[in-house]
Amino acid sequence: MSEPLVVAKDLVKQFPVRGGVFQRQIATVNAVAGVDLTIHKGETVGLVGESGCGKSTLGRALVRLLEPTSGTVTFDGQDITHITGKKLKPFRKRAQFIFQDPYSSLDPRTQVGKSIGEGLKLHGVSSKKDREARVNEMLELVGLEPSHSGRYPHEFSGGQRQRIGLARALILNPDFVVADEPVSALDVSVQAQVLNLLKDLQSELDLTLLFVAHNLAVVEHMSDRVAVMYLGRIVEITDREQLYRAPLHPYTEALLSAIPMPDPDRPRNRQLLQGEVPSPIDPPPGCYFHPRCPIAQEGLCDVETPELLPGPDRSTHLAACHLRTGKAATYQANSSTEATPS
Repeated sequence: MSEPLVVAKDLVKQFPVRGGVFQRQIATVNAVAGVDLTIHKGETVGLVGESGCGKSTLGRALVRLLEPTSGTVTFDGQDITHITGKKLKPFRKRAQFIFQDPYSSLDPRTQVGKSIGEGLKLHGVSSKKDREARVNEMLELVGLEPSHSGRYPHEFSGGQRQRIGLARALILNPDFVVADEPVSALDVSVQAQVLNLLKDLQSELDLTLLFVAHNLAVVEHMSDRVAVMYLGRIVEITDREQLYRAPLHPYTEALLSAIPMPDPDRPRNRQLLQGEVPSPIDPPPGCYFHPRCPIAQEGLCDVETPELLPGPDRSTHLAACHLRTGKAATYQANSSTEATPS
């Protein structure tokens, strides 16, 4: 495997909840709750989970669009967790973000050519003439005409606007790109075009990609490895084939069982989770998933927080589950020893 490019260690991002006349802080939202994640050069890591689990927040924290509350983010060997101002500018050139909504992320009063080339201007890259040539080159690269640079966002379809977002993110030749659900706002007929374009551009430009999505079928098509998030924590991470063939975590099993199948007569083992996702303001003790887990063990899962550990005979397949990583056997052995009279 190639060298690590992005490394997050015990990354935490919290948001204050304010209320009352004086808008004092009355609670804290734990959006990202101690995430460890390594992304290697040239690979695509898919990040999946239910809405509100912290996927987008984690992606924004990795590219410093959000300031982490604690923990560290290392990019190409440099700690970028708290750098600001001029020290952060070189990193901005190497890491970019593709937003979920291609319309709201573009200025409706600015021609798309100027929006795409704004990064070149901010970083002092080349002359005006060279910037225009580079913008035209990027438009062609994402499947649009150079003559489109003088148009405004409302003159394009959703798929075309997302192509503009791709061009804007890639104009500076970044090393790392976070794609935050880049096709969720598009028609199904257009999604495949944008996804295939993104894969082609990744191969051509040697990009490292964090692909954030809640559609597991899309993630399977795009990713080399997949990380599953639940309530701000990564609960499982492994290579794509292993995750879809033999998931370890019960939450991952439930997500995979919910993927629509084109054959209605094909037998399916649907796993319906009971209850609602707990509030990130007041998460449950122990394993965050235990109130909804069909195999949770009382006295273990509701008490002790599971670590990301390898599964049986799977050194690269990590899961945060006591019952799937050998923790339960140790717990039961200790319990039996304590219960045996001396």
